[in-house]
Amino acid sequence: MRRTSRLRQLMEQGVVLAPGVYNALFAKAVEHTGFDAVYVTGFGTAARYGYPDVGLITQTEMVQNLKHICRATSLPVVADADTGYGNIINVQRTVRDYERAGVAGMHIEDQVFPKKCGFMEGKEVIPLEEHVQKLRAALDARTDPDTVIIARTDALAPNGWEDALARARAYRETGADLVFVDGIRTLEELDIYSRELAKKGIPCLYNGGLVTAEDAGRMGFKIQILAGLSLGAVFKSATAAMQELNSSGTTRQTVAQFGPPAEGETVNDILGVPEIYELEQRYDLAAEKETVQ
Repeated sequence: MRRTSRLRQLMEQGVVLAPGVYNALFAKAVEHTGFDAVYVTGFGTAARYGYPDVGLITQTEMVQNLKHICRATSLPVVADADTGYGNIINVQRTVRDYERAGVAGMHIEDQVFPKKCGFMEGKEVIPLEEHVQKLRAALDARTDPDTVIIARTDALAPNGWEDALARARAYRETGADLVFVDGIRTLEELDIYSRELAKKGIPCLYNGGLVTAEDAGRMGFKIQILAGLSLGAVFKSATAAMQELNSSGTTRQTVAQFGPPAEGETVNDILGVPEIYELEQRYDLAAEKETVQ
């Protein structure tokens, strides 16, 4: 089954919980841990290159990262496509390049370029009608009809709920497979999102961890992403290790917090080192037999 079809199948079965990653290693970790899908964050990808999430990385850099991630996992990958990286022509190229990279779904937002992270201040949005055209271009560009096109709106923070809801409904009517109201900060906002859209038959994506995936499913959401999960965890633990090393000359305390690795859960195991050893033994044996003959 194609990963695009698998993502749609998972959405029909219930809410899809997709932990956020920013590189291929953590995509492997998501699959190894037993999840059904992976989310690739634009914020995390920008951070990977050393930039803030304010529209500084290019479509080419994002696609390059996605190629590595999609190659590293067999799971459906949902990816941040920012504003589509330009006008309707850029949007069409983005959809096709994301598909070629192996992405199963992507969200395209209605922010003014250069965009900002969905939880940053100072966001602005383009006219509703302009984003409708971008979504039409994205839908027309699909070479795989099962590729999931998600329409994201960032209108909540700058314009309020009335505009955000109007945009979400218009984007769904245009043909978007899901809608995504970003910038949900409170349980009250999440309840409005659920009540006004998700529970009214409009497939929705929720970005955040205010509720469990089980609760998100009951609220009507089809996908729940935790965009900053791996980046936040790695940054916190790596910074703590470096602070300890700088102050005491050792990382003993930091390392002790992790405890001994469980069997099969080391980085080498996730990266496939045991399989490499097996291949080396197999072909060494084959070479030995050829030498004897």
